[in-house]
Amino acid sequence: MSAEPAEISKMPFEAAMAELESIVDRLEKGNVTLEDSIQLYERGEKLKARCEDLLKDAEMRIEKIALGADGKPKGVVPLDPA
Repeated sequence: MSAEPAEISKMPFEAAMAELESIVDRLEKGNVTLEDSIQLYERGEKLKARCEDLLKDAEMRIEKIALGADGKPKGVVPLDPA
């Protein structure tokens, strides 16, 4: 692995997913050494977790959209009311 990897915890969903797809592609092709495969797999696991966390957060925000009596969105409710 050549360059210093981006900090996963700060990656937006699209970037994390794109890198994860790239890792899967490289591993499927099998053109990497065993040590690189292990490193790629470990990074892929971290990227997968990041994507899952971001999706979970987005789902919670969507669920917080308030619906009116007619079933139409009337606004949003704070995710963490204080």
